[in-house]
Amino acid sequence: MNLDSLRDELRRREDESLAAYATRSSDTRGRVHAESEHPFRLPFQRDRDRIIHSTAFRRLEYKTQVFVNHEGDYYRTRLTHSIEAGQITRTLCRVLGLNEDLGEAVALSHDLGHTPFGHAGERVLDKLMEPYGGFEHNAQSLRIVDLLEERYPGFPGLNLSWEVREGIVKHSSEYDRPLVRQFAPEVQPVLEAQIVDFADEIAYNSHDIDDGLKSGMLEERDLASATLWTEAREAVRREHGDASESIQRYQTVRRIIDRLVTDMIAAILERIAEHGIRTLADVRACPVRLAGLSPVVAEHNRELKGVLLDRLYRHHRVTRMTVKAQRVMTALFQTYMEEPQQMPPHVYQRIDVDDPKPRVVADYIAGMTDRFAFDEYRKLFDPDERV
Repeated sequence: MNLDSLRDELRRREDESLAAYATRSSDTRGRVHAESEHPFRLPFQRDRDRIIHSTAFRRLEYKTQVFVNHEGDYYRTRLTHSIEAGQITRTLCRVLGLNEDLGEAVALSHDLGHTPFGHAGERVLDKLMEPYGGFEHNAQSLRIVDLLEERYPGFPGLNLSWEVREGIVKHSSEYDRPLVRQFAPEVQPVLEAQIVDFADEIAYNSHDIDDGLKSGMLEERDLASATLWTEAREAVRREHGDASESIQRYQTVRRIIDRLVTDMIAAILERIAEHGIRTLADVRACPVRLAGLSPVVAEHNRELKGVLLDRLYRHHRVTRMTVKAQRVMTALFQTYMEEPQQMPPHVYQRIDVDDPKPRVVADYIAGMTDRFAFDEYRKLFDPDERV
């Protein structure tokens, strides 16, 4: 079999294995910059591989999820969160007959644009950028894959497929953002991309419970009002009461993930039947998103999120980190705006050639890891620190 025949065979296998409403490689609207096809990797697999090998993806290892990297090696980071969200996405796509490569590509890229210091950092940078168009991490993720990654001689960015880029910008429901107008805001994203929104939420809810309990910032009694936790915890105690507390905690979190994923599969299949979904065009034209939990489990999930918000995300240690992030990022932004030549030459030289100064400064700060931002702050403001 020659390479051209191999590519045709891979397409045939893909076509036979996917549901009628899934996104096939042959359905793609293509790339901004024309490229020849790879002999044995289909388009969405190439997209996933390019994301994994990107600089922005590697930097997620040292970007905050809830806990800053130096607080402990065992807490989740943006990188491990993205991998967990990708794993849940693949599971959902496989069961539902969807394109796993496309779903995973969207899942692995959905946090590329996050700032250091988690959502606190994003809020600070958005406020600082308010006079200049604001800052939003989904939009920044698209800037990264379209413009900021430098990997190829013929074009900027990663030149990802239209469907992956659409999934990145439609990761939230805020379709009134100007950026979304490039991606048919009047239609739904493909089902693979819709699933990522919930895989993302399932991943961070479950691992934030695990990290919160492990850190001591969250206690089991805090979760007593959350039905998802109490039901899973009681089942684990009945079946594995002799196991260690750490094993029981892990098994409880595992059951919560399984409950949410199982419910979501059933809910999606029910909506597909209810709306008569038979093709990809039906998915896009559907008046509602097909991905989501059943009403009962969705309410239980909101209950759990409320507990995490009240008991973990507003914990005084997280609040201290939020204030610290505000101080560090504000100082960096103001310094670079006043003296942009304090940024590296390859960054400074982009000003007014590629983008106005505020956007270049925001790109630079958003790309920092937590520890790089702290190091840069010390170099700029601590007279005893080597520059």
